[in-house]
Amino acid sequence: MFAHPVSRWLARRGIHFSWVMVALAFLTMLSSSAALGLPGAFLQPLSREFGWNVDQISSALAVRFALFGLMGPFSAILMERYGLRRIMCTAMVLVAFGLLLATRMSEVWHLVALWGLLLGFGTGLTAVVLGAVVATRWFDQRRGLVLGMLTASAATGQLVFLPAAAWLIEHVGWRMAVAPVVACCLAVALLAFLLARDRPQDLGLAPYGADPHAAAAPPATARPSFLAPLQVLRAVSGNRTFWVLFGTFFVCGLSTNGLIQTHFISLCGDFGLAALPAASVLAMMGAFDFVGTILSGWLSDRYDNRKLLFWYYGLRGLSLFWLPHSEFTLYGLSLFAMFYGLDWIATVPPTVKLAAAEFGKEKAGMVFGWVFAGHQIGGAIAAYGAGLVRTQMLTYTPALYAAGAACLVAALVVFLIRRRAPVPAPAAARSA
Repeated sequence: MFAHPVSRWLARRGIHFSWVMVALAFLTMLSSSAALGLPGAFLQPLSREFGWNVDQISSALAVRFALFGLMGPFSAILMERYGLRRIMCTAMVLVAFGLLLATRMSEVWHLVALWGLLLGFGTGLTAVVLGAVVATRWFDQRRGLVLGMLTASAATGQLVFLPAAAWLIEHVGWRMAVAPVVACCLAVALLAFLLARDRPQDLGLAPYGADPHAAAAPPATARPSFLAPLQVLRAVSGNRTFWVLFGTFFVCGLSTNGLIQTHFISLCGDFGLAALPAASVLAMMGAFDFVGTILSGWLSDRYDNRKLLFWYYGLRGLSLFWLPHSEFTLYGLSLFAMFYGLDWIATVPPTVKLAAAEFGKEKAGMVFGWVFAGHQIGGAIAAYGAGLVRTQMLTYTPALYAAGAACLVAALVVFLIRRRAPVPAPAAARSA
């Protein structure tokens, strides 16, 4: 609707419309990550109001994580068939209504349906694939920077919304705490409806960094089949590298989204730390993660990605072992936030690069979609399992130790991936 006049206005100032698409994708992924992380602040308020056990509430959050991950391989197909604008708008509206309708719930199955199924499906429509699609379609240069920025949006969502939600829960009640995220989702849906376009060719532009005179109609492609992700999964199911990446990313989800993002505020409450300072520690992790993820993208272009993953998983595991002994003081939690936060999702760039090196650029996106599904399955297991441990043992410590041990195993397992030698240049190219 407004994309053409905005594009012309920006062009007169030397700004490519692709950066508008980056901003829209960033806001969409930020809102999705905020919606995924927000229910972690509601464990204790919901338990107090409805008498639900932590493992009952966690079961709904586990459904959300699993559905979010399993949607990943199919979200690119939906974007190709129905367009970025429709998918972004649909995702944001579903997330907003899932959060909003939950303020009227009274039974556990309401929680599962709204914050499990509806929220999982809504966030899964974009998942992490939106960033890859925008970077690929709209940029010939600076793709790595764009991917790093969009991946880091998950940290930004946590940084912006969790402390505010904790304050609202404490002073107004948990129902009002969903209002900022709901408002953000609806605002982003409106912006996407007004400005988002599928490809630069829709506006008569070439991708950023390409020859400006090369703008043409989008390439004609067959409508992708919904069976394509399953066909890719079948093709790579016998590959050892795929299962190593799937398994290590399973541990990544187990030790981040499912455990810390979901249960950290409740964990701090067990040690007498109120929700607002606990959410502030999560925000501190988000700040470190924003830096760490962008830095990880830079490092992944220069160093052995297996060694990077070794250090990321190893340091994360040690930080999880440290957490129960931090005494939950400002110093102890700050130390944890720094080491843990720096590699919260820093594992993404090396994992994507290893997938691309093994399976090629054509398959890398869909293969990573399945690897990401492993991440969210791990998150779902940890979200429910840690809640069950807390209910049965009245402590989260065994769950923290188990996740830490899994991280140390993952740090070693990455070396089962063979380092691929650089492909030599063709003879004709060498002689040119």
